[in-house]
Amino acid sequence: MTDLSPPAALDRDRIRELFDLRSSYNSFSGGDYTDDPYPVWHELRARAAVHEGTVHRLTGYPGEAMFQGLPFPDRPHFSVFGFEACDAAFRDSETFASSPVAINPIGDDVGVMNSMLSMGGDQHRRYRALVQPSFVPAKAKWWIVNWIQETVQDLVDRIAGDGRAELNTDFCAAIPVLTITGSFGVPVDQALVIRESLRDPAAVVRILAPIVAARRESPSDDLISVLVQAELKEADGTTHTLSDAEIYSFAILLLTAGSGTTWKQMGITLTALLQRPEVLAAVREDRTLLKACVEESVRWLPTDPMFSRHVTRDVDFYGTTLPKGSVLHMCLGAAGRDPERWDRPDEFDPYRPLKRSLGFGGGPHICLGMHLARAEITTGINALLDRLPNLRLDPDAEQPRYVGLYERGATEIPVLFG
Repeated sequence: MTDLSPPAALDRDRIRELFDLRSSYNSFSGGDYTDDPYPVWHELRARAAVHEGTVHRLTGYPGEAMFQGLPFPDRPHFSVFGFEACDAAFRDSETFASSPVAINPIGDDVGVMNSMLSMGGDQHRRYRALVQPSFVPAKAKWWIVNWIQETVQDLVDRIAGDGRAELNTDFCAAIPVLTITGSFGVPVDQALVIRESLRDPAAVVRILAPIVAARRESPSDDLISVLVQAELKEADGTTHTLSDAEIYSFAILLLTAGSGTTWKQMGITLTALLQRPEVLAAVREDRTLLKACVEESVRWLPTDPMFSRHVTRDVDFYGTTLPKGSVLHMCLGAAGRDPERWDRPDEFDPYRPLKRSLGFGGGPHICLGMHLARAEITTGINALLDRLPNLRLDPDAEQPRYVGLYERGATEIPVLFG
């Protein structure tokens, strides 16, 4: 049986390169942005419901920043910063599509944009239904027992005797990538390789192909087996299993989303708690408060603060005509601090009444793995509080800051314990 547990020699330097937002690997999304964008976003929201231009240009970022819905230089671009407008766009998936061109059928091309991310309507519902049962709240224990818990405990083992640690890249970053690759049957020594290769689908396929072939012969209790055995029901009532290309595209989408967001949100949540010792002490005493802290962090500082939609028809949207073919950018970070919806929106306050935010998106394409992300974050932080007594920020080290534009997260989180 393949050993999927994290080895002691897991390459920390490689993790830091791949998961530091300021590194060259992440620079394309504005990883060098170090300002606080929220004052500008507040001003833009107050000035108008819809603005012409992209979020990064309107924020004052001088370079090019790429993310979902960008660059498309030949299309008109518009941005919205309020909760109501962002929510409305998410809910109207016919007018505001997730892809400029719907894919039907998928074909043999492999990649994120050839997955259900680019589907709409009934096609999207049918494909999403294949994997949705593996990501519902009731499946959290399956993930925790099979992959999350062992990964978390092994990572804590590596630092528990040191009295100090850096928790962002050395702990938070490793958990999601090892969880999702573990659920595919990818050995740990290839986990970072597959993360680094996400922009090269052919390289990912070379790793996944023997696993998919093995699961077709002998299914196991893992996510690739779920995809191999899934039966897709077509509109005419016929059913068929997924092709290898469809499975690879599914896998790359899950790898991209699963290893690229949760670690940042875990770091944001952990930093917010460490910077508020009284809240951290309350969570240590009553772990049920951790759920509220996670939800508040997703509202207060979502790790992906912008997503985009493609306008499929001429439409008047909050007083502005959006032409067919234009791109609408929804600034979810700003929407989460809309004073029309939340009192004291700039404060991190896990005791506030819970209201739905858009940190996990909305509408038919709401984040598939949001319950898995919650399970990873809560399991990870609980393990730190269980095993690292008197956990606190290291006062002599550089304090964590929030950086990044289209992908936001914390810098190093240096801590002492014991």
